[in-house]
Order: sequence, then structure tokens, then C-alpha cells
Amino acid sequence: MNGDFIWRDAGRTVVFRHNGVAQAPQLLLEHDFSPFQLLSTPRALVDAGELSAAAAAVHEVGPGQVPDLAAELLERVGPGPLVALGGGRPIDVAKAVASISGARVAAIPTTMSGAEMTGIHRLPAGSESRASALVRPSLVVADPVAMTGQPEAQLRASSMNALAHGADSLYTPFANPVSEMTALRGAELIAVALDHDPTERNPAPLALGSLLCGYAIDSAMFGLHHVVCQTLVRVCGSPHAQTNAAILPPALALLVARAPDRLADLATAIDTDPEDIAARVRQLGGDPAGLGALGADRAKLDRALESMTVRPELAFVPGPPLGKADLAELVESAW
Repeated sequence: MNGDFIWRDAGRTVVFRHNGVAQAPQLLLEHDFSPFQLLSTPRALVDAGELSAAAAAVHEVGPGQVPDLAAELLERVGPGPLVALGGGRPIDVAKAVASISGARVAAIPTTMSGAEMTGIHRLPAGSESRASALVRPSLVVADPVAMTGQPEAQLRASSMNALAHGADSLYTPFANPVSEMTALRGAELIAVALDHDPTERNPAPLALGSLLCGYAIDSAMFGLHHVVCQTLVRVCGSPHAQTNAAILPPALALLVARAPDRLADLATAIDTDPEDIAARVRQLGGDPAGLGALGADRAKLDRALESMTVRPELAFVPGPPLGKADLAELVESAW
């Protein structure tokens, strides 16, 4: 899969295009995103001079939690469409701001976060009651080179986040034929791409795999993996993509016995057997570092575990209810 395409889906348009970042000003104009305000990071803005010049205003999104960043930007972002350029954080911040302002959002991803494909995000701190609805970007400009341009270790971590979107969506009560098809195809594309030498890798299948898995989790929601990872990132302070890469292998190993048919399909998609799925995912992730090496705060782990146990999405996991001891064992195996 090398070609460009346009995917129209229920009020959303995905423009998959090589050199899409450079063409973004014209694409935004064609889709009635003018004038617009740009939300981005210093890293992403380095190669986006024309996009920055076309924006009515540019707002840098720094490190931090989405609710706090969005709350701060609410006071500075004016009316009109928002364009988010970057990874999951600036895209989720744009969605959070738009949930209050009602603005349309366009997303130009520079990682495999999948945030551009979902209406899943947190809300601005202190303004939760003002949100009218969660926001899904109505325009996505997916440039495969931009999406896969991180250094190899970071790219593999980001790819495990994308793979986890597909994996988590397979066994929830909302799983459906379309979400299953996109999750499995996306997982296959990611695995095949990562098996190639980085110098010979085609970025298009890897980027498409991320879009498909993002579509799947938006349709079917999530369960064990994202409950654990989201909570660890928020409470223990570990980095997002790397946390996903560390947790995914033991999470899938736990799920093999609870959702054997769905995990067997996933194992086939990534070219392994169910009993070897954890090892295969570790290999695809580049043998990811443990949570301790990533800087997770062990002193806050008990609070994180307590928070996980009350997440409603944990009930989506098949089999007996998961308790704090089960979650602790999973997290410790990735520490």
C-alpha cells in the first residue's frame, strides 16, 4: 500500500497523502478551515513554516496533562477552527478546547498516537460541566512520512500504542465486524512494517495501520490495556508511548486465557501463536524498557492501582472481575 487516498466517513474526511504537511495549508482551505488557529509543539513546528504562516495564531502546547493544558488555552484561543499538528497531546488538547468552544478540529499527526481518529479525550480542568460533547476531528491530514518520522526507539513505542488500540478493541462489548476488520488489518500492517529494516521500511503501511487501529478503538472502545496505561501515565508520571510498549506484552498474555478466540485472531495477524504473543510484541516493540527505567513513581503505584479498579472500562474485560491484586501482578511484571 503506497498510494494516496481520501477516506470520507460519517462527517469526517481523512486525506492520506505523502507530503501532506507541506500541502496542509491548501487542504485546510479546500475544507473550509480558514482562518484557523494552530496548536502544536516546538518539535513539530520546525518543519511546518508554511502552515504556521497560514495560521491566524499559533499556540505552543508544552509538556503536561491534557486537562491543565486545555484549561490554560481556553483563555487564549479565540473562535473559529482549530488545527492540531503533532502527537497525541496537542491533538487531544485541541479536542478538549473544542468540546467547550464548539470549534471544528483538523488534526495533522506526527506520531502513531491515533488521537486524530478518535473522539476519546479528557476535558479542560474546571470546565467539565461546560462540555457539550466529545470531539472527533472532522479533517485528518495523514502524511505517512510525518507520522513515522520519529527515531526508531520512539517510533516502535508509538507503534505499540497504535497496536494496542487494535488489540484492546477486539474483546469489548462494542466490538463489531467493522472494528474487528480494521483492528486486525491495522495490526498486520504494523507488524509487517516493523519487521523490515528501518532503512528499507515503507512508511505508508505503518501509518495506515495506525489509522485503522485508531478507527477500531474509537468504534469499539477499550479495556484492560488502556485502563492500566492511562492511569500509570496520569498518576505515576511515566511517558505515554513507552508505557504502552511496556504494558502491552503482559496485558496480552493475561488476555489470552480470557478472550482466546479474539487473541488468536490477533496472534495470526501479527504472525505468531497465542502462547507466544507477548514475546512477539516485545520483539516488535524493540524490547521496551520497564516502567521503573521509564521513571514511573513507585511511591504512587498503590494510588494508581486503586484508580484502575474503579474505571468502568475494566468491566469490558471477559472473565471474572479483575481486582487490585490482578492489576498489581500485571504492572509488576512490566516494572
